[in-house]
Amino acid sequence: TDINLPQGLFFAQNWASLRKVVPVASGGIHAGQMHQLLDYLGDDVVLQFGGGTIGHPDGIQAGATANRVALESMVMARNEGRNYVAEGPQILRDAAKTCGPLQTALDLWKDISFNYTSTDTADFVETPTANI
Repeated sequence: TDINLPQGLFFAQNWASLRKVVPVASGGIHAGQMHQLLDYLGDDVVLQFGGGTIGHPDGIQAGATANRVALESMVMARNEGRNYVAEGPQILRDAAKTCGPLQTALDLWKDISFNYTSTDTADFVETPTANI
């Protein structure tokens, strides 16, 4: 790799068909929001379930299982032609009937809402100027 210090340290790589940018969801996400996450971001996404995995009452493995089952349930529903956004909560409840970790996660985080509002709102005040 040629060194170009003004450009910084990087590795030249042929990305082929891989995307150079991938959407990431992180911070307060959990299995119960899976239908919304996939709707907003698609399934070519990085889902960083920190507390949504580690915070599971039955441990990290149970948290990971809950997230994976929720994801696979939504993808399967979508592939079957179902409206997974509208039916999302019911799809998750049905999947939780055979997956204890998912049921525990849904019970634990049922009151956590997925409320999107902009965090980059206009925060300036127009300053009046004198007409000259």
